[in-house]
Amino acid sequence: MNPTINEVHCIDCLEGLAAIEPGSIDLVFADPPFNIGYQYDVYKDNRPYHEYLEWSRRWMELVYKALKPTGTFWLAIGDEYAAELKLIAQREVGFHWRSWVIWYYTFGVNCVRNFSRSHTHLLYFIKHRTHFTFNAWNPAIRVPSARQLVYNDRRAEPAGRLPDNTWILRPQDVPGGFAEDQDTWYFPRVAGTFKEREGFHGCQMPEQLLGRIIRCCSNPLEIVLDPFAGSGTTLVVAKKLGRRWLGFDISAEYVERTRQRLAAARAGDPLDGPEDPLSSAPKSAGTPGLRGKVKRRLRAAVASKRKRRGDFDSSDIEEAIKSAYLCSRNGCSSDHVLADPELNYSFIEQCQRKGLPGTPRDWNLCLLRLRKARRLPKVECRSRILTLRDMDDYIFASEIAAEQLRVELDLTLD
Repeated sequence: MNPTINEVHCIDCLEGLAAIEPGSIDLVFADPPFNIGYQYDVYKDNRPYHEYLEWSRRWMELVYKALKPTGTFWLAIGDEYAAELKLIAQREVGFHWRSWVIWYYTFGVNCVRNFSRSHTHLLYFIKHRTHFTFNAWNPAIRVPSARQLVYNDRRAEPAGRLPDNTWILRPQDVPGGFAEDQDTWYFPRVAGTFKEREGFHGCQMPEQLLGRIIRCCSNPLEIVLDPFAGSGTTLVVAKKLGRRWLGFDISAEYVERTRQRLAAARAGDPLDGPEDPLSSAPKSAGTPGLRGKVKRRLRAAVASKRKRRGDFDSSDIEEAIKSAYLCSRNGCSSDHVLADPELNYSFIEQCQRKGLPGTPRDWNLCLLRLRKARRLPKVECRSRILTLRDMDDYIFASEIAAEQLRVELDLTLD
């Protein structure tokens, strides 16, 4: 029996994965027990070495089978077994390795006789070497380059850049020394005092970290699977980002709490935690401040994240949206700009160049609201007359898509 989509099931991951229709899942994020003696409410996290590796091989083989040919697999794992599980995934299971990302965090495990633990390994695999989802031009994935943030260089790519490699010390001790555009990702661990903390599970991932992975490696309405649902963060983020989702956990308590979190989340809700993770890192005493221009931009970015999504009440922002629309429309209407990917990317580019706060979703919503309120400049638009014959190919598909939005994601057509 194929497990129900948009549900978290109280079931062992091996049983749940085996029941999935082969080749049906788009993205799997797995944060399994690290086998370090952690106290879960049901699972015993202290298997013998070879037994743990054999169990890991079995569930990863089932993940491989469940994924579509274009599917992606992310594995979060600690120091103790990272190397072994990477080799098993590649050499025995058949995955192709793409990247070894380090999630660096504060509030880690303090050690007295060793270096304090402050990172988790995020191993990024794909099923097919050349055919996979990687949304490189998603503005929510790309980050400002040094040319943009520091030098204000007009030659900089307006959409920013993708991550690269780096080593990093504590970010609050090295202002300007840690950049988001690297594959050592800094997101604060969800500590016990954080508002984001659910409290019923000790290994809760930050929503913003999972948001980066889900945005990058899947598309709306695709299926995201977490075989070790735990606190349910993967599924909650998938739902907020308009994906379908599926999870397994052997703990009845975790499953019930996760269902409560999912019931409170809606597609389109903002993710918990700061999108600019440095905003949550307090600066150490005596540390020199960031350069004035960078500090101002960071302040503005953080302030924009606190605004309600699309809640633009500034006349300056409204005028900037109108200007961006006029510069990008290429003779087309605002509806055309919202619907056409090329025109919309041009519109987003214009908004970025104007330094508007918020996200592309905010700017598109603002343009839509201005159009509905009839506050856009009156301009002549190219018209295209569509006959019923022209529309025949699209009507049925559009009805299906609209119904999916209504039933599966609880969204309106807007």
